[in-house]
Amino acid sequence: MRESPSTQGEPSTSATVDDSCSADRVEDSQLFLSVPALNQAASFLAQTASFLTQCLPVPGYVGLSEEDQELVTLPPASAVDRLSVQTSSVASAGTNSSLGQADCSGSPSQENTGQMVPSHVFQNGTSLFQGLVERARKTVRGSADDIGWLQQDQSLPTTEDGTARFLEILDSVRKNEHKLPDSVVYLLVPGQSVTSSIVSYQFPTFYANIFIGLFSNHGPLYFVKTKAYFSKMGLACHIAKIHSESSVSKNAREIKEYIEEIYWGSRKRVLLLGHSKGGVDSAAALSLYWPQLKDKVAGLVLAQSPYGGSPVASDILREGQLGDYVRLRKIMEILVSKVLKGDVQALEDLTYERRKEFLRQHPLPQEVPIVSFHTEASITPSVLTALSHVAHLELPIAADGNSTRIPVVMPLSAAMAACSQLLVARYGEKSDGLVTRKDAEVPGSVVVRPERKLDHAWMVYSSLKEEPGDQADTSQVCEALLTLLVEVAQKRRHETAMKDE
Repeated sequence: MRESPSTQGEPSTSATVDDSCSADRVEDSQLFLSVPALNQAASFLAQTASFLTQCLPVPGYVGLSEEDQELVTLPPASAVDRLSVQTSSVASAGTNSSLGQADCSGSPSQENTGQMVPSHVFQNGTSLFQGLVERARKTVRGSADDIGWLQQDQSLPTTEDGTARFLEILDSVRKNEHKLPDSVVYLLVPGQSVTSSIVSYQFPTFYANIFIGLFSNHGPLYFVKTKAYFSKMGLACHIAKIHSESSVSKNAREIKEYIEEIYWGSRKRVLLLGHSKGGVDSAAALSLYWPQLKDKVAGLVLAQSPYGGSPVASDILREGQLGDYVRLRKIMEILVSKVLKGDVQALEDLTYERRKEFLRQHPLPQEVPIVSFHTEASITPSVLTALSHVAHLELPIAADGNSTRIPVVMPLSAAMAACSQLLVARYGEKSDGLVTRKDAEVPGSVVVRPERKLDHAWMVYSSLKEEPGDQADTSQVCEALLTLLVEVAQKRRHETAMKDE
């Protein structure tokens, strides 16, 4: 039969279609090979959808069995339908079933030219999704299970309320009735610099840097006025010049050396008062070196100290949170080591995990007289907008030979109030802005719980006031706390003598 002129020398329609389809397949295959992330992304989304469907069942939807999910094919698509999914099962009798896949001619395709994605990709997708959920849960839960853990431990000794007696002593102090003995030496241990590291819990880096410059290397300065106050009464008083950005164990060793030096120089026992982390460092010194110090130490006051741990430090450094994605822990390490020239261990030592571990291994000796003092920050609107006088800036000497002092103010009280408000909103716990009241109570101690609103940085800016106000200042509060400690020590000795008889 003679062929039609119109078809002579021309390829058949079917051949043209086959060549075009093959070209599309090669082009699509190269596309997926050139962008492998598309396979992983599609697989992850498919598995995520399957996981969510299992968690939230949809009526009428039947998911794939585990055997059917062993392999998933992402084949090339035609110009009409560019996206299809083909699954193959090794458990089937050697037959491959394609879902919604068609070749260029519209008939089912028997050839699998797509990219094969192994089943572990789905497992990785599920792990990533579940890991994200777990991080979010851990971040939201925060320190809710840890706050007040010391009070929940029934094996620890109970506390005694000494607030009423403290207020009586404080009233006498304000009337110039002083009862502190000169038979002991008073050692003040500062520790406010920890505020610089953990205030970034709530505030921008700008404010964090301000606090860093204020509290890091100049922490001991806020006890200078208290030392001068004690000296006027004829009492021997010293300030432990430690770097509070160092670890608890390092500072404990330095405090132990301070105590021994004071004792061998004066032959008098030492009464310690530690503020903030300084109280934790002082307690650690007694726990670690009590055999060497039991004849040299008369007692310890912990003022606003996170003895049980701090939710702020824990929330910042806890591993497995969403903050790991922005490397928050690494940022804090750089901040402490490079800017403060300190050790990030100082911040880690105040987390609940580290405090639990330390106190179980090194409990505080029960024969040590202890007074715990903790407060609550005010969160009124007036405080949130207040500026605190925190330092003086001394200008160069002028032509008349006199130097000019300019007060330095910053929203320190506002920062503490905002942190306190955050802890109340998140955990329902009262705090001084950094330390919750429950975590500041040492088991077996006499606890002072004043109603007066005082934030964690109160000792800093209160000590800088030139004139006495209507309320007791830092020096008077320290004197009242130490006087109460002397009474507690005397009571302990009397009770011990009665038992011996």
